[in-house]
Amino acid sequence: MPEEPEVELAELREEHEEEEAARGLVKAIALTTALFAALAAVAALRAGGTVNEALLLKTESTQLQSQASDQWSEYQAKSIKAALQEVASNSWSAAGKQPPAIFGQERERYAHEQKVIAQTARQLEQGRDRKSEEAEHLLHEHHRFADSVALFQVAIALAAIAALTRVRKIWFGSLIMGLGGATLFFMTIL
Repeated sequence: MPEEPEVELAELREEHEEEEAARGLVKAIALTTALFAALAAVAALRAGGTVNEALLLKTESTQLQSQASDQWSEYQAKSIKAALQEVASNSWSAAGKQPPAIFGQERERYAHEQKVIAQTARQLEQGRDRKSEEAEHLLHEHHRFADSVALFQVAIALAAIAALTRVRKIWFGSLIMGLGGATLFFMTIL
C-alpha cells in the first residue's frame, strides 16, 4: 500500500487562518471601495451641476452686460441730441435772434432722460456683477468637487491594487486618499 503524504495539522490551520485573513482584507477593501465609488458618483454629479449653474449665471451676466451697454449707448445718444439742441440754440444766438424755447426744453428733457438711463444702466451692471460673483463661487465649488472625485478615483485604484496584491499598506494608502476626498467633498457641501 502506498504511503499517503502526511500533512501536519498545524500547517493546515495556519494556511486556513491566512486565507481567512486575506478574505477579510478583500472584504474590507471591497466595502471601502464601494463607499468611495458611491461618494465619487455623488461628487461627480455635484461637480456637473455646479458647473452648469455657473455657466447659466455667466450667460445671464453677459446678457445684463449687453443690456447695460445698450443703456449707455442710449445715454450717449441723448447726450448727442442735447448737444445738437445747444448748437442750434447757439446758431440762433449767433445770428442775433432769440432761440426758440423748445431748444432749452429739449436739452432739459434729454438731461432728465440721461439720469434715468444712467440709473438703469448702473442697476444692470450691479446685477451683472452679482451674477458673475455667484458664478465664480460655483466654479470654485466645481473645482473642489472635481478634486474630490480625482482623490476618490486614486483611492479606488489603490484599493484594486491592494485587493490583487493583498498588501495592507497599499489599502491604507487607499483609505488616506479616500478620506482626503471625503473631507474635501463634505467641506464643499457644508
